[in-house]
Amino acid sequence: MIDPAQALSGFIVGTIVGLTGVGGGALMTPILVLLFGIHPATAVGTDLLHAAITKSGGTYVHAKGSRVDWRITGLLAMGSLPAAVITLLSLHYFTGGLGDSKIITITLGVALLLTAVSLALRTCLKRWSTKVPGPDVPRHPALTVVTGALLGFVVSISSVGAGALGITALFFLYPRLKAARIVGSDLAHAVPLTLVSGLGHWLYGSVDWILLLSLLVGSLPGIYIGSHFAGRVPETFLRFMLAAILLLVGSKLIAF
Repeated sequence: MIDPAQALSGFIVGTIVGLTGVGGGALMTPILVLLFGIHPATAVGTDLLHAAITKSGGTYVHAKGSRVDWRITGLLAMGSLPAAVITLLSLHYFTGGLGDSKIITITLGVALLLTAVSLALRTCLKRWSTKVPGPDVPRHPALTVVTGALLGFVVSISSVGAGALGITALFFLYPRLKAARIVGSDLAHAVPLTLVSGLGHWLYGSVDWILLLSLLVGSLPGIYIGSHFAGRVPETFLRFMLAAILLLVGSKLIAF
């Protein structure tokens, strides 16, 4: 049966995602681990499939508005999808499954800390990226593939990083690209990455389908409502508040 508390958590996180565009995995996975006592591997695997479903709608909207650079999305996927598969296979081979919660919680904690920094300093990082000396053409495509590989490693273990970390990296890789296209391209890349990673967790038994349904029941209306209020609530305040929460949660998970 659907758990009302989990559905409510999905609604709250979905609303925050609708308001800010980030925070899905960064908030949902820690909530599942720390508040509901879900095993870290199950929390990550379930949230990955949850992200793949919820981000698909956003990708459709961005693609319809021509705000997705499919070349960038493809380059990121060239690195991230193989990296995600290799990471999950390696974890299964060397730990006998995805049950080594210590590896997952430490990676999750570090990913949350990095996400918090990227959120708090996003405006400064974006401004600084445009001032970095270099040509006015995009950097070498190999750098985008490597960035995708790093994201694939982190996301497949923690379910965190496809949003905030990916966007921050793209600001430096493509400083002349409009912010809307960076967001759209990163979101489009997150769908196959979270789907492949989530299916990998499912094959190893790390997905709770009832939990996934409970989260979707709350998050889908939450995202819809939050997106309608986007712009009416100060984004800077929300980002700093979210960053502070992630710093606290990330520190707790590292010591978990």
